[in-house]
Amino acid sequence: MFGKKDKLTSEQVMAALEHVTDPILEKSLIELGMVKNIAIDTDRVRIEIELPTPAWETQDVLKHEISVALESLLDGRTIDMAWGSNVQSSRTQGTDGQNLVPGARNVILFASGKGGVGKSTIASNVSAALGQLGANVGLLDADIYGPSIPTMFGTKEMPAVGPGGNKLSPVKQHSLKLMSIGFVVDAKDAMTWRGPMLNGALIQFMRDVEWGDLDYLCLDLPPGTGDVQLTIAQNVKVSGAVLVSTPQDVALVDVTRAKAMFDRVGIPILGVVENMSAFECSDCGTVHHIFSNGGAERLANELELPVLGQVPIELGVRESGDAGCPEVLSNPNSRASREIYKIAKRVATELAKQAIEQAEKAKSQPGGGRLRIVQ
Repeated sequence: MFGKKDKLTSEQVMAALEHVTDPILEKSLIELGMVKNIAIDTDRVRIEIELPTPAWETQDVLKHEISVALESLLDGRTIDMAWGSNVQSSRTQGTDGQNLVPGARNVILFASGKGGVGKSTIASNVSAALGQLGANVGLLDADIYGPSIPTMFGTKEMPAVGPGGNKLSPVKQHSLKLMSIGFVVDAKDAMTWRGPMLNGALIQFMRDVEWGDLDYLCLDLPPGTGDVQLTIAQNVKVSGAVLVSTPQDVALVDVTRAKAMFDRVGIPILGVVENMSAFECSDCGTVHHIFSNGGAERLANELELPVLGQVPIELGVRESGDAGCPEVLSNPNSRASREIYKIAKRVATELAKQAIEQAEKAKSQPGGGRLRIVQ
C-alpha cells in the first residue's frame, strides 16, 4: 500500500507554483516559464528554476514564496531548488552597421562627468560582483590616458595572441576577462595620442579581442563627454549607462552634462550611483557627510533617474583597490561591498527587464543565451 508521500505529483506542484508571483515582472513563475523541471521522490521535491539573470534581485523573495507555496504538500519532504539563468540581450542602441563585440549580450557603460569620483572603483567592483553572482563578465578599461584596471585587479600580464593569430586573448583575473591599454603600454610611458589614434585603439580593444561568450561587457569610460564616449555611441550597441558621482555640487553638475550627452546619442541611462556617500566612524558610529548629503538623490529626482545605490567611504575600498583585489572580493561583507552587490543586482535586473520587454514586442524572433544550473 502506498504512503501519502507517493501521491504527490508534478501537476500538484505546478498548480501551487502558479500562485508564486515574481514581484518585478508581476506574473507567476509558471506564466513566465521559469520552472524548467520538477522531480519528486519520497524524500525531496527538486525544482529547477531559470532566472533572466543570475543576479536577479528578487531571487531570495522567490525562494521564500516557493517554500511557503509548497509547505502543505511536502509531508516531510525537503525542497531542493536549483537555480539557472538565461541571460538575453538588451542591446538596442548604437550603429546598425557594426557589432564590434558580438559575443556580449549586454554592454554596460560606467561614466562620470568629471574625474575623481571613483568611477573605476565602482566599475571594477560591480563587474566583480556580477562575476561572483554567476555571470560571465568582461571589463574593458576604456580610459586610454589613465588606465586603472591593471592596478585594481593586481595584474600587468601582457595579453596573449589568440589561436587564430589575429586577435588578443583578454587577461583573466578573479574570474573576469580584462583588457586595458595598461597591459600593453608601460606605465612610465606618457600617452600623447590624438583623437584618431585613441579611437582606433578603443575599437581594436573591442573588435580585435577574443571576448568570447559574455553576459555583460562593462566599459570603464574616461571622465567627461569627449571622443571615447562618441566613438562608443557610434560603433557599439549599448544596453545602458551607469552614471557615477559624489554628493557634492561640482560633481553633480557634470552628471547633468553626461546625461545630456547620452540622451543626445540615444543611450539609455540605468541610473546614478552616489559614491563616497558618507563616512561612519568605527569608534563612535557617527555618520559624517564629507561631500554633502543627498545631492545625488535630489539630482536623480530632477533628471527622473533611479538612484542605484549609495556607496559609503571606507578605508577598505581604497586598500583593496591598491592591493589588486576589488573590495567585493576582499571584504564581501563590508558595508560598501553589500551596497555594491545591490547595485550589481539592480543593473542586471533592469537589463533583464529590458530584454524581456523587447522579446514580448518581437515574439517571432528566436532568443539567445544559455541555461546554467547552479547546484
